[in-house]
Amino acid sequence: MESDLDSRTLKQAIRRQAEASRAAQPDKDELSRAICGRFAALPEYAAAATVLLYVHMRSEVRTQPFLPAAIAQGKRVVVPYCAGDALELFRLESPSELEIGTYGILEPRVPLRGLAAKRVPPEALDLVMVPGVAFDRRGGRAGHGKGYYDRLLRHVRPDATLVGVAYECQLFPQIPMLDHDVFMDKVITEEAVYPGRGRQPRRPPP
Repeated sequence: MESDLDSRTLKQAIRRQAEASRAAQPDKDELSRAICGRFAALPEYAAAATVLLYVHMRSEVRTQPFLPAAIAQGKRVVVPYCAGDALELFRLESPSELEIGTYGILEPRVPLRGLAAKRVPPEALDLVMVPGVAFDRRGGRAGHGKGYYDRLLRHVRPDATLVGVAYECQLFPQIPMLDHDVFMDKVITEEAVYPGRGRQPRRPPP
């Protein structure tokens, strides 16, 4: 049986390979449009009132052009931002509410974060777009190893749909998953929508 240490070591190797593949991926704008198009075509998107979308950084699937489109479609768009070791949720009504933060990442403007109308609890989310460094086709995910999304997703309603988005080059046969890791309900790439196992209860070991 693979130990947690072995799983963590393998996961770190997968992260390195996936980050290199993602950085080298050509046509990111075109592929990102295809991925966001598949996301917008989901029946869960049509049914969702409140949708969490991330603001991309570096070589991630590019979501920024999709944000105003989702707002224009009448969605209550929510974006996350880091606050200590947690992700806080912000209702985005215009891209002008974002500014470049400390690490060169677009984030909600600081004066707006404390406004009651801008704060959204994770339990209000109907659909969650989840970034990741690597995925597998059963919904396994490797993030950056900080656990931000894993902690957030514990508070998301069980009936909310979790959708990982990535380039096809970020898919691996199997991501080693630890007890705190969360499986996606779906994984979307430029080529397909893969059904994941989702947040099924784990079977106890024999």
